[in-house]
Amino acid sequence: MSLQVRVAVDKKRELVSGPDDADIVVTVAAVDASIDPSIAYMQGKLKATGNTGALFDAMRSGEIAEALAALTA
Repeated sequence: MSLQVRVAVDKKRELVSGPDDADIVVTVAAVDASIDPSIAYMQGKLKATGNTGALFDAMRSGEIAEALAALTA
């Protein structure tokens, strides 16, 4: 499973980590990037495409949180 994480800084700029042909693509606004990914997903602030089961596995393992922290550091 491959993962791409996108942080939307504004309408024209995104910070991206991961391959373009990823199985799961996660997108979150920069202002919401510090929220726990599972909470942001439940609040509709984190959007994702791909296999939902694999998405939840990536959230549980902390992979998404680590990628968000690295992009916003």
